[in-house]
Amino acid sequence: MAGLFEGKCGVIMGIANQHSIASGIARFLVDQGAEIAFSFLPDESGKMEGRIRKVVDEWNPKLVLPCNVGKDEDIARFFGDVAKHYGKIDFLVHSIAFAPLQDLKCPTIEASREGFLNAMDVSVYSFLAICREGSKVMNSGGSIATLTYFGGEKVIAGYNMMGLAKAALDMSVRYAAYDLGAKNIRVNGISAGPIKTLASSAVGAGKMLDMYKSIAPLERNVTQDEVGKSAGYLLSDLASGVTGEILHVDAGYHVMGSPGRAFDKTTE
Repeated sequence: MAGLFEGKCGVIMGIANQHSIASGIARFLVDQGAEIAFSFLPDESGKMEGRIRKVVDEWNPKLVLPCNVGKDEDIARFFGDVAKHYGKIDFLVHSIAFAPLQDLKCPTIEASREGFLNAMDVSVYSFLAICREGSKVMNSGGSIATLTYFGGEKVIAGYNMMGLAKAALDMSVRYAAYDLGAKNIRVNGISAGPIKTLASSAVGAGKMLDMYKSIAPLERNVTQDEVGKSAGYLLSDLASGVTGEILHVDAGYHVMGSPGRAFDKTTE
């Protein structure tokens, strides 16, 4: 039986290591027959390329290329290289976010102007920029997905500056969905519950994991594989009528307006 992505190719940008949510997405897509090109942030030491190759080399990717999403010329060159190799792509995953640690750790109102602009540039504008360039080399019926978080909808203590960036990212998904709808390209976001990743360690993932498990209707946290399967749905033809959506993959945590059973346990 052919996989969901047999004969399809696409791009994943933002894998940091094997614990990245994007790694789980890539694994599912490859298992379903996809051919994937990957990007990494270039650095003089080659450390970033080494990290991503530890994850992707087992899949024998044909393209693993540098791309600094803070530079428009880098993004244009990257997708130009992708087009030279594949012609057209069918899907694109944006899994990129950054805020200077000092601006992330401090109270949000104490964050610096420079830190705010940096966070918005890398975490939000990069998404718009890759939508612009990626859509130029995407087939009709293609799909773009980005990774967001509930901290852009409600206040999550400790998420701080990144919450502002994710709020802007969520709205960017909706406007990009409108802009690209005329090309029959869909754009959606995936709001995953906390998973132990390099990025989540900066915002206290350990405490978040305990909180989610105690409050979420399913009384557990989600896994990389579960997010990967949900991304596969949004990126595949199964979701051909879905665009502009933020799909929550968080064991139901986002629907709760009270601590639920966690409160019951504390009053027993």
